[in-house]
Amino acid sequence: MKLLTHYSQIPSDQWDALVGNSPVTSWFQTREAYNFFDSLSFTEPFVFGVSDNNQIVCLTVGYLQGDGGWLKQKLSRRAIIIGGPLLTCQTTEAHLSSMLSALRENLRKRCIYIETRNLNDYSSWKSVFEANGFSYQAHLNFHLDSTSLDVINSNLSRTRKRHIHVGLRDGATLETASSDNDINEFYKILLDLYQTKVKKPLPPPEFFHKLHHLDSAKILVVRYNSQVIGGMAYVCLNKKVGYEWYVCGKDEAFKNLYPSELATYAGIKATADKGCPRFDFMGAGKPDVEYGVRNFKALFGGTLVEHGRFLFTCQPLVYSAGKLFMKIISNVK
Repeated sequence: MKLLTHYSQIPSDQWDALVGNSPVTSWFQTREAYNFFDSLSFTEPFVFGVSDNNQIVCLTVGYLQGDGGWLKQKLSRRAIIIGGPLLTCQTTEAHLSSMLSALRENLRKRCIYIETRNLNDYSSWKSVFEANGFSYQAHLNFHLDSTSLDVINSNLSRTRKRHIHVGLRDGATLETASSDNDINEFYKILLDLYQTKVKKPLPPPEFFHKLHHLDSAKILVVRYNSQVIGGMAYVCLNKKVGYEWYVCGKDEAFKNLYPSELATYAGIKATADKGCPRFDFMGAGKPDVEYGVRNFKALFGGTLVEHGRFLFTCQPLVYSAGKLFMKIISNVK
């Protein structure tokens, strides 16, 4: 068994094969995702793997990121693993334990916590995570059957189906962003949403401009009278899964066009058009906390799942201080 701790140590053909064969695969564990995070000025990617008999049996891709100035950076520096690690039928508890141990030891002085945001079911591996100091955090999500437009439309709630019909009938269109200005207009809407309602950090415009130029990603927009009124940052994994990374709409200004609903529908439709059988909403909040976004997503007819998150706190005191600081900042805003 050999531990791999650097991008250059991972054979590209084995990496791609692992993405293609893993039962818990996601776009966020691909080479394209690693290179995307590496291209950004504000994230630092990492990759850890385990090889046995010269074959990679598990792999983890993530990134380090902090927000704001010096103090906020120190209190928010985190290691995020979207999707969760890639595992195969050859992965053993010893393989995963070795990789998690490497994550802890290599990252604990570089961030205040490590978090896996699971997009697939890791329940059978929960004891291995916990044995390595990762606590399970309940978190919900929706998976939607996108095998065809007929299936998608049949699963929509009556209200959602009517809103989409009305919005498209009355002149809104679903498109791919065709210029930097389209992306900038989308970002303005998204930034307003995050500042006024979500109250969580949002990546800078660089993130969305670079994402749009990836082979597997696009910024989808809702347009009305040549104006961008909504959109989605969309990613697709081969012919397997489409992902809603960020979505927004000018719902107050264009109430009768339902731009946020149309933006979400645009991503779901794109997933079906690409031949992917599943659309992933990438989160629906904590099960014991009321969450309006969860109610919004539910009306598209997906299946509610709880794949949760695994959290390892590297610096408990700083982590607690950071949570308090971010809560105060959110309330002030």
